Amino acid sequence: MEGRIIDVNGKKLYTEYNNSFKNKPTIVFLHDSLGSTQLWRDFPAKLAEATQCNTLGYDRLGYGKSFPMLTHERENNYMESESDLLNDILNELNINDVILFGHSDGGTIALITASKYPEKIKAILCEAGHIFVEDVTVKGVKDALEAYKTTNLPERLQKYHGDKVEMIVKAWTEIWLSDRFRTWNIEYLMKNITSPLLFIQGEADEYGTLDQVEKTISQVSGNAEKFIIPNIGHTPHKENPKLVLERSKEFIASVLNS
Repeated sequence: MEGRIIDVNGKKLYTEYNNSFKNKPTIVFLHDSLGSTQLWRDFPAKLAEATQCNTLGYDRLGYGKSFPMLTHERENNYMESESDLLNDILNELNINDVILFGHSDGGTIALITASKYPEKIKAILCEAGHIFVEDVTVKGVKDALEAYKTTNLPERLQKYHGDKVEMIVKAWTEIWLSDRFRTWNIEYLMKNITSPLLFIQGEADEYGTLDQVEKTISQVSGNAEKFIIPNIGHTPHKENPKLVLERSKEFIASVLNS
């Protein structure tokens, strides 16, 4: 698919938009804290084919083929800011009928967006998202930072992010490991979510416990389901793509047929 750079509020962002299915929703894929459009691999195309829905993927500022960040320093509400930017992207591309599929930070951004802009969001698939900070999350980020310092992780990331790798690793690890972020919590937003929700989580997720799932689905106002996968970690769509595709397809079909 042809990708292109769009300018949204002065931010130059790489997008891949496939809108070949007329009068069908667009599944918007929101990547994780070290991810990019490219790192979703063929998962979006397969889900598009299975559901006959359009797809939009984009690299957040600083990631993938988007332009670099101006600074690595993040405010506590950085994911709330990303949800506002996502709304502006949807306006720019004139997309009003949206299914969000977010992984990790992207899952959190999906939840926030659905709470703030419910009129656009038809459904949410939140994979391994967070609504508060846990000890296991902090340990996971510390372990990732150690891997960045001691393995070939920088070279592997460079393939997708070029010379922006150090900036995105700093941006992610510094905020999540800071004392000021320990109190970050968006549970208060959950009641504003009225769209149907599927929360996908690996039982062995190294970045979050099942408390993230239970506290999310118990507090949203719309219908909420969970899909917990045994022996799977933080990236179910990569660790067992067939299973996640099948469950996602079922969920989307149930939303579109309701």
